[in-house]
Amino acid sequence: MRMKIRAATREDIPLLVEFNQKMARETEGKLLDPSILTEGVSAVFEDDSRGFYLVVEDTDSIVAGLMVTYEWSDWRNGWFWWIQSVYVISAMRGRQIYGQMYSKVKELAAAEGDVVGFRLYVETKNENAQRVYEKVGMSRSHYQMYEEEIEKPGT
Repeated sequence: MRMKIRAATREDIPLLVEFNQKMARETEGKLLDPSILTEGVSAVFEDDSRGFYLVVEDTDSIVAGLMVTYEWSDWRNGWFWWIQSVYVISAMRGRQIYGQMYSKVKELAAAEGDVVGFRLYVETKNENAQRVYEKVGMSRSHYQMYEEEIEKPGT
C-alpha cells in the first residue's frame, strides 16, 4: 500500500502536536505541555535549520509523521540526519508506513549529497519500534545516549 508522503506545512502543526502528545504518552507515559509543544513544533517551520517534518496522507487524512533534524559530523565531513517524533496512528500500524517514510528520507538525503547517515533514538522498552527500525535496515548503534535536561526559566 503506497501512500502520499509530503513535506509538512504550517497547516499541519495542530496534528503534529497531537501526534507528539500521543507518542509521548504511548512510549514514555509522559504528558507534554501543549503550549510548549506547539511552540516547539512551530519553531521548525520558522527556521529550516532546525529540521523538517514529513507527513503521510491516506486519501483525505494524515496518518503518520516524523521530524528530521541535523547533526554535523566532523569525523565524516557530512551530516547525520536524526529521525525524531515518529508517529503512525494505531489503525495504520503494521502496514510498512515507517518504511515508506524512511525511504523518502533517504531519497531526500541522497539529493542533498552531503548526508553521511541516519540516526534515531528509541525508548529502550519500545520493542515494537525497534523491530520496525531493524526491518528497514537500521541497526543498533554501539553508542549509548546520555542526557541532562535543563528546565527553562518560567516553566
